[in-house]
Amino acid sequence: MKTFLRNVFINFVSLFLFSIALASCTSTAQNSAQADRLPADNYRSYCAGCHGDNLEKFVDKVWMDQEGTSSIEESIKNGIIEIGMPAFEKTFTDAEIEALALYVKEGIPADREELVASVHANQIIASEVHRFVIDTVVLGLDVPWGLAFLPNGDLLISERSGTLHTFSNGQLSAPIEGLPPIMAFGQGGLMDLALHPNYEENGWIYMSYSALNTQSSKPMGNTAIMRARLKEDTLTDQEILYKGTPDTDRGHHFGCKLAFDGKGYLYFGIGERGQHFDFPQKLDNSNGKIHRIHDDGRIPTDNPFVATSGAIKSIYCYGNRNPQGNAIHPATGDLWETEHGPMGGDELNLIKPGLNYGWPIISYGKNYDGTILTQMTHKEGMEQPIIQWTPSIAPCGMTFVTGNRFKNWENNILVGSLRFDYVERIVLDGHKVVHQEKLVEGIGRVRNVVVSPDGLVYIGLENPGRIVRLIPVD
Repeated sequence: MKTFLRNVFINFVSLFLFSIALASCTSTAQNSAQADRLPADNYRSYCAGCHGDNLEKFVDKVWMDQEGTSSIEESIKNGIIEIGMPAFEKTFTDAEIEALALYVKEGIPADREELVASVHANQIIASEVHRFVIDTVVLGLDVPWGLAFLPNGDLLISERSGTLHTFSNGQLSAPIEGLPPIMAFGQGGLMDLALHPNYEENGWIYMSYSALNTQSSKPMGNTAIMRARLKEDTLTDQEILYKGTPDTDRGHHFGCKLAFDGKGYLYFGIGERGQHFDFPQKLDNSNGKIHRIHDDGRIPTDNPFVATSGAIKSIYCYGNRNPQGNAIHPATGDLWETEHGPMGGDELNLIKPGLNYGWPIISYGKNYDGTILTQMTHKEGMEQPIIQWTPSIAPCGMTFVTGNRFKNWENNILVGSLRFDYVERIVLDGHKVVHQEKLVEGIGRVRNVVVSPDGLVYIGLENPGRIVRLIPVD
């Protein structure tokens, strides 16, 4: 009996020690496998959604001219919360962080003008139903955000850095005076532009921007809407129609595209300002919402939450992450919207009053560091996107095609992709998407896409900042 018990004990100890050794080997193998991940793969998986597949978002970073990679490594490891960059300390090993920093630093060409589009002006491009050329309109811009066409043919251009210009007879004007204090920080700055539907009678120009809180000791603010009139090179009659609350010191997720519906209502979105558990599911703040106001800033009496105690009265819908596309369907009058997801889960939505679009309770995306944000993609009482893009395309700018220049695209949606450098054409049948096509692949980071009064498609691009247009040759 003693011999039997001794053998059992020996076998138990042997099995226990073997288990420890096996676990150690498995852990070592896993760590080794993790360390073997290539920096290019890590960049594409975790970084490209915000910084571009071809590193183009880095062209103006100060650290590019510094010795070594220590500052890049620190940013990757610890994150930069003010601009929405998460810490990757638990995602990457130290060796992977060092390799990724070197990959980024060495991937930027010494001559930054080499970061140009792979499609060029005057090149005939054949899409599925149209042939067209790309004509360069304006060069030498920073990040062109808003485009608006004045009745005299001039083009009004906003730059995120906080400047406003007209482009007339081939010349870019000096910066227009009369802008409000702007928080040009991170993703914030001077954003979208829109003319009042009766502009020729009243002269009102509308603009969205990140309003700087001038009473704060550090940069703080939120999205605001202003209208003004343009007299020569100066804005006059400025009126602040809306200011989002509360202010934060975060430099990201401001929204904000403008859309008039032809009935005197103005729609715009404000992002959740990088605080997704604080704002988008609560009605006592402006963030993570689509809003509707009258053209003079008054709150419509039939807005869905006017009678809700404690709610912001301008809210039209909620549960949105960072909406950077708003457009009214020219035939139906429906409001359509695009918004950025996290790592995956970008969305095209049909916006209806009072509905909850789910962020961050439901999402098809993950956190930027690869961790799980939510296990749910569906929940009763929350809307599903019409399209969800995974991997993220980083949708920015959105318009419906009108006019007779691109007849086969009539009432199609055009959406810009910041990440993948193309414009996506979306064909609808009612509220269903029946076809999608990628246009001008490789053109550069698309910040905006609009259709001019004469029916041409204008595209605002960044890094380098420029404006091009598509001219049909059919």
